[in-house]
Amino acid sequence: MKIQIAGPGCPRCRTTERNLLHACAQLGLEEEISQVYDYDEIQKLGISQTPAVLIDDEVVIAGRIPTLSELKALLQQRAAGA
Repeated sequence: MKIQIAGPGCPRCRTTERNLLHACAQLGLEEEISQVYDYDEIQKLGISQTPAVLIDDEVVIAGRIPTLSELKALLQQRAAGA
């Protein structure tokens, strides 16, 4: 599973990353989480609001900080489909 966080690296982006790391840890997933900071790349991904979370190149959350439970549900759903 490819997980990315798109945003400028602001506090909201860091909170999103922290929640993702906690969700992966609680689910026992050892996924690599990468960041997309470049505005041109963020636009190419079709993202107009940050922070955004992408799983397998699909924008699943944009413009808000996702909750831990929301991220866990998304990750479980994706892991089950893999």
